[in-house]
Amino acid sequence: MGNAEATRERILAAAMTEFAAFGIAGARVDRIAKAAGCNKNLIYIYFENKETLFATVLERNLSRVYDELVITPDDLPGFAVRVFDFAVSHPELMRLMAWFSLEQPTDGSTARNASIESKLTAIDAARERREVSRAFPSNFLLTAIMTLATAWSTANPFGRSIAPDLRQARENVSAAIRLLAGAE
Repeated sequence: MGNAEATRERILAAAMTEFAAFGIAGARVDRIAKAAGCNKNLIYIYFENKETLFATVLERNLSRVYDELVITPDDLPGFAVRVFDFAVSHPELMRLMAWFSLEQPTDGSTARNASIESKLTAIDAARERREVSRAFPSNFLLTAIMTLATAWSTANPFGRSIAPDLRQARENVSAAIRLLAGAE
């Protein structure tokens, strides 16, 4: 890896930590530069501004979510457990996503919207095949899965304090989604 690419990677890693801790409004470019071991101006050369840097960090990390969390409409409880495990084991990313939800326009990113649409299409198809209950619309099921599965991440103000036993919470998430989405 070249020097420029290595510096860019250090900036992105430092920015991830900074944005996860402080959000875009509270993040400071000078702290990112110090943590990355580079000149503050270099960040502006690579990324133009703090907002572009945030968008780059977010998209890069969300692509991991999309790649690692492929929906299995015939096993929505299993999908929910994988989301749960991912959320619990990636607290920094969950905090970054929480900050994004709080500070950015509601239209979301193109990749995020495409991921949601593909998941909804998969659930719709499973509903048509009667592998998933028709009791709830697909968008409700997906929202319920993502909400329940991420409720025990460090980004949620209620989850960890209500149910500190993560093993039990994981089992409960699976059981709840099994009840909500059970095949007809």
